[in-house]
Amino acid sequence: MSVIPPAGSAGALQQVLALRQQVLQQSDALRGLREAGATDAAGQTASAPAGGGFADTLRSTLEQVNQVQAKSADITAAYERGEVTDVAQVMLARQESSVAFEATLQVRNKLLSAYQEIMRMGV
Repeated sequence: MSVIPPAGSAGALQQVLALRQQVLQQSDALRGLREAGATDAAGQTASAPAGGGFADTLRSTLEQVNQVQAKSADITAAYERGEVTDVAQVMLARQESSVAFEATLQVRNKLLSAYQEIMRMGV
């Protein structure tokens, strides 16, 4: 049984390759941020505000997740209006939103678990 590729498969392949390139670029950017964060944490001076780093990181991460979810909602609404015809783009945005939310939920669960463990410790 042979599979005959559709006429527009070259364009779809280019889209997949472009998407792959975007994912690799974002991965490299995140890796760079992680390395920069490790360098900042190691070279942090005493004049830096205590506790501001974690709160700022958490706030910016939540804002990024919110932006991803807003983008997903926008592209879904555009698809429903007929402005976007690429269902793969819509599904990818929705899946990205779902993964971002799930990751945030898991981080919250770990933080809550750690907090509860600390509260159970005897002084």
